[in-house]
Amino acid sequence: MATTEPTTMPGPILIITTFDQDEHVFEALRSGASGFVVKDTPPEKLLEAITVVAVGEALLAPAITRRLIAEFTRQPRAARPAPDALAHITEREHDVLQQVASGKSNTEIGAALHLSVATVKTHISRLLDKLDCRDRAQLVVIAYETGVAVPGQR
Repeated sequence: MATTEPTTMPGPILIITTFDQDEHVFEALRSGASGFVVKDTPPEKLLEAITVVAVGEALLAPAITRRLIAEFTRQPRAARPAPDALAHITEREHDVLQQVASGKSNTEIGAALHLSVATVKTHISRLLDKLDCRDRAQLVVIAYETGVAVPGQR
């Protein structure tokens, strides 16, 4: 007898694989993976990846990131969310969202905006909550979908 239990999203997922073909990467990300590295990742980088994903950040191997961005920019533009989708974020949160979308770390964002790392983390936490995002990767998607970030511009 089969039951239909509601599924809950597991904690952070780091995929370590020998396959880095785009279809595997995209499916893993669609399924909720927060990180994706290839099997030949050096041990110290693997430990770093585990730590990054464990604290709720997103991580993709650099080659995968380049292909993901290339694929994203090839896709036709999706309908943008309503203009007021970001109306409930502050101007400073908007600035932080731009920095996150450009791929900067918390330390780099703090330096660029003259904020402490703790303050940057607070702004990112609030953005995640206000925009109903699971991780930084979803913030980046929203930034591109809403025009906060534009492909090809840094």
